[in-house]
Amino acid sequence: MRGQLIKRYFITGLLIWVPLAITAWVISLIASVADQSLLLLPPQIHPHTLLGFDIPGAGIVVTLLIILATGILAANIIGQRLVTWWEKLLARIPVVNSIYNGVKQVSDTLFSPSGMAFRQPLLVQYPHQGSWTIAFLTGEPGGDVVNHLDGEHVSVYVPTTPNPTSGFFLMFPRRDVIELDMDVDEALKYIISMGVVAPPVPPKKP
Repeated sequence: MRGQLIKRYFITGLLIWVPLAITAWVISLIASVADQSLLLLPPQIHPHTLLGFDIPGAGIVVTLLIILATGILAANIIGQRLVTWWEKLLARIPVVNSIYNGVKQVSDTLFSPSGMAFRQPLLVQYPHQGSWTIAFLTGEPGGDVVNHLDGEHVSVYVPTTPNPTSGFFLMFPRRDVIELDMDVDEALKYIISMGVVAPPVPPKKP
């Protein structure tokens, strides 16, 4: 009995410290990578040179400013021409071209305001009839695939758990998917926790 009590306390402590430790590690990793952007600044204006000591998070601020400045530059005509020229240059490099185009298509799908990726959680039957899982709507089939599908279909990403960054790309008839009344964050938490952290049940619609 006493041993079970100690075991329960130990597991409770793990449940508190493990998420905190992983969160701190991820933030530290991101900060260390972002600090590399300080190398782009002239040594004369480095925080350590100006103040005599390093400022934690200064690299993150510089990285955010670089991203913002790039977005502002790419939004005007001159910036768009530079981006077009840069992409044409990369297109002439065989291996780099394949990697860059693949990554760009994925990033355009995920981050484009007009994109459909991860905008709608779905309930689908997978991997077999009668077995249900959560998926995300990513768009509609295209290319020659459309010529071989009967009726209206949707493109769906079925993530694995507890790592939703890997998963399966499937195409379902639209009639076979159920749109869920939950946001993407709630669905991701549900998947990552392997069903332990369930979102609240929404009120039934009249």
